[in-house]
Amino acid sequence: MVFKLYLCIVKKNRIFKLGDKIAMLNEPISGTIVKINKEQVVILAEDDFEYECNICEIVQNSNLIDLLDEVISENTNPKKTVFSNPSSKIKNNNKSEILEVDLHIHELVSSEKGMSNYEMLQIQISTAKNNLEMAIRNRRQRIVFIHGIGAGILKNELYKLFKKYPLEHYDASYQKYGQGATEVYIYQNKK
Repeated sequence: MVFKLYLCIVKKNRIFKLGDKIAMLNEPISGTIVKINKEQVVILAEDDFEYECNICEIVQNSNLIDLLDEVISENTNPKKTVFSNPSSKIKNNNKSEILEVDLHIHELVSSEKGMSNYEMLQIQISTAKNNLEMAIRNRRQRIVFIHGIGAGILKNELYKLFKKYPLEHYDASYQKYGQGATEVYIYQNKK
């Protein structure tokens, strides 16, 4: 009987092991795990450099070629589109009303099949950024981003995004949205 010994590390019910293809959450780096030490991993990136990072900073990365093939096949089917319009609702045309943007991935894409967590997160952050910049251009003052509660990764990434703009953010109405939403107040210059 042959036993294979796998070095692996568990992160919130996910197992990472040597040879896994991963992507870093906060950096545009993806590659393969080549070494695991407690809470640290060493990644051999596509640029042939090794990067050491904390296990909390990585997500599993699907095979991008398979994903591209799937995207191309879905785009050739006229009934399906990969990316739908973001689920943002404006209550009415009054600029003082709240713009709601639902960042749940199933609201943003027609199919999440084959997408890695990193790719889904990038779509969610891009949607948030586009809606935020649209609100600034259209002089809207309030937006609610519905992100859900989950592990808090999307919420943390949103907070990093918000630091780049003249705004303040806080938990949205608990009665209306529960714990999974953040409201943004945008400071507008008077014209």
